[in-house]
Amino acid sequence: MTTYGIPLLVLATTKSAALTGLAFALEWIPRIGAFTVAGTLVDRYGTARTFRAACLARALVVLAAAVLLTALEARTLGATVTVMLLAASTGVLTEFSFVAAETAGAEASRKAGARAHRVQSVLLGIDQTATLAGPAVSGLLLEHGGPAVMLATLASFSLLAAALGPRVRTAPADVASAQRGLRTGWETLGSLSALAWLVGGLVASNAALALLQAAVPVIVVTELNHSSADAGLIWSAAAIASLLAITASRRAIDRWGLWPVGAVAAAVTATATFAVAQADTYRGYLLLIAVVMAGEGSLTVVFRTLRSRLIPPEVFGSTLAVTVLLLLLPFPAAGLLVAAVPPAQLGHAITIAAVLQALGLAVALARLRTLPASPTSPA
Repeated sequence: MTTYGIPLLVLATTKSAALTGLAFALEWIPRIGAFTVAGTLVDRYGTARTFRAACLARALVVLAAAVLLTALEARTLGATVTVMLLAASTGVLTEFSFVAAETAGAEASRKAGARAHRVQSVLLGIDQTATLAGPAVSGLLLEHGGPAVMLATLASFSLLAAALGPRVRTAPADVASAQRGLRTGWETLGSLSALAWLVGGLVASNAALALLQAAVPVIVVTELNHSSADAGLIWSAAAIASLLAITASRRAIDRWGLWPVGAVAAAVTATATFAVAQADTYRGYLLLIAVVMAGEGSLTVVFRTLRSRLIPPEVFGSTLAVTVLLLLLPFPAAGLLVAAVPPAQLGHAITIAAVLQALGLAVALARLRTLPASPTSPA
């Protein structure tokens, strides 16, 4: 709901495609800054405490925004400032909880050994099940209940996450404080060639995905004259496709291995992204983005499994923070691009992103196939 609902809220409040793109950038730029400290905090205080604190803080911020938007009229300066600040603050808090959750998932993957891909597919299935409902719920609540109702629902889910989070205090990693932090993450990334190529491929893929996330709400609402609920439905349909692909990937990796599944998923993702740029109907966007996200779902299982094997456990939080920081760089850039480019020209930008995505994934997978297995992980 945070990722897909907040841009819809900005578009509904401001009625401006440029401000929607700018808000998308503002939602992601602070997330990048948050990763300079999120990994260190997770390594130092544990996943459970960091996760609960981030969820509680997000609930308070969202409730405050709901109160303000109820008192302010749409398309006023006060309402615009409120939704822009909301985008920035929820972006930061979401990434703190994300790093905590990913660190816990990586620990579970390491314990699973050669069956790590099964753990990652289950975790991704949980994510995609929530993503299945989140965009559609955001759009429907915004369309029929207004901003306050949508934000109150989002705050309720944040409070529920904090309440259902693990009560057992996670022990911090038993490493010296000098080993924590952004510098440690950069040093780890630089020392692992396989991890560097992995991140490079993901950056290229995320550039295309970020542009789709930023551009599709604008295209659907302003160019195709559909509602916010219809825009949210696209991503819910995509979540169904992704969930099915994640489930299928688990069995496919068991049978054929990580590399063949990753290669097929990369080809499907890049081809579908290129086709999205040529679409001119709502149904076309709905079907093609579902295919894109199905390929992304399979790729994510492959890449997260490799990441959990490559990064040493004692510096996982810090290294994860650095890798995800790099992966997030395309998102604010995509928002700024959408703010600057007329909606009718966004298809050309998506075409260029699809070409770069295909090249980046091809090079990364080719390099990963030839590199030796990590000495700290199963072959």
